[in-house]
Amino acid sequence: MATISSLGLGSGLDVESIITKLMTVEQQPINQINTRTTGLKTKLSTYGQIQSSLSTLRDAASKLTNPDTWAGTKATASDSTAISVTASSGAAIGSATLSVSQLAASQTLASTTFSSSTATVGQGSLTIELGTWGTDVDGASTFTAKSGATAVTINIGPGQDQLSQVRDQINAAGAGVTASIVTDATGSRLTLTSRNSGESNAFRVTVADADGNAGDAAGLSQLAYDPSTSVSQMSLTLPAANARAILNGLPISSESNSLSSAIDGLNIILLKTIPPTQPVMLNVTQDADAIKKAITDFTTAYNAVNQLLRSQTKVDTSKLTANMSTDDVASLQAARAASLQGDSAALGIQNRLRGIAGGVTSLGGSLTRLADVGLAPGSDGNLPTAGAKLDKALTKLDDLKQFFMGVDSTNDSNSGFAVRIRSMVDQALSVDGTVTSRQKGIQSQIDSNNKSVESLSDRAASTEARLRAQYAALDTKMSQLSSLSNYLTQQITQLNK
Repeated sequence: MATISSLGLGSGLDVESIITKLMTVEQQPINQINTRTTGLKTKLSTYGQIQSSLSTLRDAASKLTNPDTWAGTKATASDSTAISVTASSGAAIGSATLSVSQLAASQTLASTTFSSSTATVGQGSLTIELGTWGTDVDGASTFTAKSGATAVTINIGPGQDQLSQVRDQINAAGAGVTASIVTDATGSRLTLTSRNSGESNAFRVTVADADGNAGDAAGLSQLAYDPSTSVSQMSLTLPAANARAILNGLPISSESNSLSSAIDGLNIILLKTIPPTQPVMLNVTQDADAIKKAITDFTTAYNAVNQLLRSQTKVDTSKLTANMSTDDVASLQAARAASLQGDSAALGIQNRLRGIAGGVTSLGGSLTRLADVGLAPGSDGNLPTAGAKLDKALTKLDDLKQFFMGVDSTNDSNSGFAVRIRSMVDQALSVDGTVTSRQKGIQSQIDSNNKSVESLSDRAASTEARLRAQYAALDTKMSQLSSLSNYLTQQITQLNK
C-alpha cells in the first residue's frame, strides 16, 4: 500500500483531506457514545456519593433507634474539687451523699542522708515483703504478709552498692515498691514507696548485711525497716492507709481512692477529705447532652443527603438566561452541571425523605411533628441543627424518645421519625433497592456503550483501510491515464510537424 504522503501524487487529488473528512463522519457515532458514557460515569459517581451519604444517615438514624442512646446517664458532683465521678452503663438515675474522713495512701520510707547519689551504701541482700502492719494486745508492731504476694530478695554485690545503683536494682526487681532519690542541700536520701495504696500494700525491708551486723546503722543495714523486730534505720514518712468514707450513711473502706464498685455504674475518685457536716452530693441524670448530639448528628446527616440530591437533580434553567446579567447566568451554572436532572430514582429518594420530614407521629405525646422539636424543614429542605425548641424538647426525654424511635406495628407511617428514615434508607441501599438497582442499570449502560464503541472503532478502522486501498488504486489508474495522455499528446505533436 502506498504511504500516506504518496497518496494523490498520481491523481492530483488531496486524498488525505478526503479520507480525514470521511473518517470524521465515521467517528461521530463513537464520539456521541463516548459523550453519553462520560455522562453515565458522572451519574454513577454521583450515585456513589448518594450511597455513602445515605449510609451515614442510616447510621445516625440507627443511633436514635438504639435504646442505649436513650439509657445513657451523666454523673455530677456538687464539689468537683473533692470528687470526680463518671457514669457508665448500668448507672441508675438518682443521688447519693458522700463524706470522706481519710484518703488512701501508699507507705513511704526515707533513709538517712548520704553525701550524694553515688555514695556507697554497702553489700548484702535486701528482702522486700508486702503486707499489713498492725499491733498486738500489748501495742507492739506486727506484720502480716499479704496473701498471694511473694517476698523479693535483691542481692547487692561488688560494683552495685552505690545509692543510685541500689535504687535501680530495687526498681528492676518488681517487688511492689518504687525507689527514688531525693537530693537537697543536706545530701541525698533514698525513698521507697509502695506502688499501690492501701493498708495491705504496706511493706517491710529486711537486710542481710555483708558486714555481719544487720541491726546497726552502717552498711546495707541503713535500708532496713521492720518495726516488728525493732530493726528500722529507715523512717516512716507516710503510713499505708485505706480510704474511709460514708456513702449514704454507710461506712466504706477502699485500698485506693477510686471507688469503682461502691455504686453500680459509677466510678468515684476521691480527691480530698470531706467533712460529714458538708457531704458532697452525687447526682446521676439521663445524659441529655449525648442525646442532643445524636439528634444533631442525625440532622447533619439528613441535610448532607438533602443538599446532595438537591444540587444533583436541579432542572436545567439555561432557557431562562437570555435576558439575565452575567452574574445571574453564572449563578445558574451549577444547575446546568447537575448530573441527575430528571433522574426518577434520585427524585424518588428526595421525595420520600421530604415526605417523612413533613409527616407526623402520635407516639411522642405532645411532640407530633419535626416542628415541635425545632427541626422543621426550611425552604431548602434542610433541618435546623439546634434551637430553643429542641432544648425544651430535651426536657421531655420519654416523649422525645418515642418521637424518634417509637414503633407502630399496625401503621408504619406513624412510627418514630428515625425509625422511618432508617427503614427508607435500608430499602434504598438493599440489594434490590433504588440506589443499588440504579447503579447496576447505569453500569450496564456503560458496559453496553463500551462494546458499541469497540465495534464501531473496528468498523471505522476497516472503512479507513478500504478507502485508502480504493484511493491507492484510483491514484495508480489516474497516473497510468496521465502517462497515456502525455504519450498521445507527444505523438500528435510529431504528426503535425
